[in-house]
Amino acid sequence: MLNRLMKKKGGFTLIELMIVVAIIGILAAIAIPNFIRFQAKSKQSEAKTNLKAIFTAQKAYFGEKDKYVSDFKVVGFDPEPGNRYTYGIAACASVAQAVNARTYTAGCIGQDQARFTQVPTGGPALTPGITGTCPNCSFNASATGNVDNDPEGDTWAITSIATVSTNLTGTCGVDSTSVSGGEPGNAYNDVSCP
Repeated sequence: MLNRLMKKKGGFTLIELMIVVAIIGILAAIAIPNFIRFQAKSKQSEAKTNLKAIFTAQKAYFGEKDKYVSDFKVVGFDPEPGNRYTYGIAACASVAQAVNARTYTAGCIGQDQARFTQVPTGGPALTPGITGTCPNCSFNASATGNVDNDPEGDTWAITSIATVSTNLTGTCGVDSTSVSGGEPGNAYNDVSCP
């Protein structure tokens, strides 16, 4: 009798194993896309943080000199190496640049080509640059980068004036149709667009 109990060792049947594999597959099908989306959303924080830094630097410069400038060196903006976004306070295209070849004076800083070689397509939410005659002038800054490795670029903008109505309707992933002064607005959300 003891022999018979010892021989009957428990195990899983093929059906039980297939059910477990199916459950794991369903969980992976739900979890992996959500994980990728949340990872891409966290990458957008670089653009928001750096655009707010540009805004703060420009406002501080304006407080001293009564004007805005399109030279990143003058206002003291220099993003860390490894930036995935191209930043502009002048009209510029999305480019990848070596960190030591950044064009601060032109009002454009390209994404770090050592880490991000695929240049995204897509234009800025607002035309970057300085408008008006200072001290009654304003500025717009933009950021375009790729957060999910497709050709389209995640596009953000910030402006110095209280509220700027922008034509963002009909664009995929728009979070609003107007951008408030000092708050980054998303013109093309690369996370929520296919």
